[in-house]
Amino acid sequence: MPSGELARRRRQRGFTLIELLVVCAIIGILSAVAVANYRRSIVKAKEAVLQQDLYTMRTLINQYFADKGKYPADISSLVDDHYLQAIPKDPFTDSPDSWVTEQAEQDESDITTEPGIANVKSGAEGTSLDGRSYSEF
Repeated sequence: MPSGELARRRRQRGFTLIELLVVCAIIGILSAVAVANYRRSIVKAKEAVLQQDLYTMRTLINQYFADKGKYPADISSLVDDHYLQAIPKDPFTDSPDSWVTEQAEQDESDITTEPGIANVKSGAEGTSLDGRSYSEF
């Protein structure tokens, strides 16, 4: 091999500093986008769990009313009467005690009706990705 060709091959073996900086910048941009999408997907998953839990509890409150002719006194009544196995945790507060209940309207003509809950909402603060408050779900 001529000495000029050998010197040229040695220079072409490594990457230049500019090439390394460009690759690092591209990797940084891609990882920033990936982390943002990951965090958004975590919030979307929690919102889906919240909506499903609320739907389930509201459905069971209605089933309780249809079966017994009265609303449950509280959420734990759904567990006590085996409508739920356990009170679900609010995915945003990570607590089963953060549910906010709404009392059923009592029939003023029948004073024998017992008060109970007719609806349940999340006690989590903040807004969802679509702009609604979690308490509006």
